[in-house]
Amino acid sequence: MKSLLAALAFTVSLTGCATRWVVDSDVRTFSEIGTVPANATYRFERLPSQQYDEAAQLQLEAMAGPALESVGLRRDDASPQYTAQIGARVTTELSPWIDPWFGSPWWGPGPWGGPWGPYRGGAWGYGRGWYGPGWGPGWWGPPPAYNPWYSREVSIVLRELPTNRVVYETRARNDGPYNDSGAVLPVMFQAAVQGFPNPPKGDRRVNIEIPTARN
Repeated sequence: MKSLLAALAFTVSLTGCATRWVVDSDVRTFSEIGTVPANATYRFERLPSQQYDEAAQLQLEAMAGPALESVGLRRDDASPQYTAQIGARVTTELSPWIDPWFGSPWWGPGPWGGPWGPYRGGAWGYGRGWYGPGWGPGWWGPPPAYNPWYSREVSIVLRELPTNRVVYETRARNDGPYNDSGAVLPVMFQAAVQGFPNPPKGDRRVNIEIPTARN
């Protein structure tokens, strides 16, 4: 959970000429709710692991709250009709668009070998690439670690009180190059509850536009 809190805190401003940003989420939902009662209420429910890092969970609940309110659910810790269990995961991977030949151990001209490693040499020389040592011209650009890819998933599970029966389960997934999880996760929660309480069956793609910063 601490890694998630760090991911939420580590954000950057989006730049460029675009003024709109589309967050595309792959959503899968299961619902056993026929009709939502008028003025339906809920309270958040936390797993033991979520109680361990309260600061991170409070951030997630603040992101999910507006999405739940948008579909007619009002938070009321004193007399809830549902409990809402919120989850999120943010992982960093190598970009799928990275050059597959970067760091190749093969002979010949090209960016393999490179200066990244204990042997920095010069424009030409022996170096250790990402996939092994080799000869070749030094490549002085950033390594793949500086071009990460972010994989995200959010989930919401609603239980009906007082039976604690699960009546709504939904997940949304998104991946992309932007590290602004503080902007992406709330939109993913919105995508996860789209169509509540009777969403379309099966997997679906939900695109939601959010404003971006302009230089």
